[in-house]
Amino acid sequence: MPEQEQRRESRPPREGGRGPGEGGRGEGGRGPDRGDRRDDRGGFRGDRGRPEGPPEIELEKLMADSLYLDNQAHGIVSRMRDMDSGTKSQLRRLYSAVRRAVRAPESERQHEFVMLRARLAYTIARHGLRSLDQLEKLLLQVTRKNDARGYERFRDLFEAIVAYNE
Repeated sequence: MPEQEQRRESRPPREGGRGPGEGGRGEGGRGPDRGDRRDDRGGFRGDRGRPEGPPEIELEKLMADSLYLDNQAHGIVSRMRDMDSGTKSQLRRLYSAVRRAVRAPESERQHEFVMLRARLAYTIARHGLRSLDQLEKLLLQVTRKNDARGYERFRDLFEAIVAYNE
């Protein structure tokens, strides 16, 4: 044990000229400060002020404003073209599942939408459709609210996405 301690003390200072106890480590000397490391895009990994992608779709606005729905559909399709390689048939298959879930009896509807969310999550992960992450979050909001109008508006949004993606 004493040999290891001697070896640590005889090490040259780390890059940047900081040695042990010279401010080269974060709180308590338990590792580097997260803000000191850069991520792949040149930003800091510890920078939590930067949003992670586009803002979430607001369910209340979606239900109240048709133009908001249209703008969100355009935005999702634009991101799909920029970042994903998803096929139109995958999107149409999901849309068919949304329509079936909306037509389900009221007592079964929430369950159908929960299962739809699982299917959407699987499709996103399997095919790398990161542009549909917003839809998955919105689907969670719709399912929690469990309102017929919310389900119908989600279907309308998905229909617009399919249409604009053609």
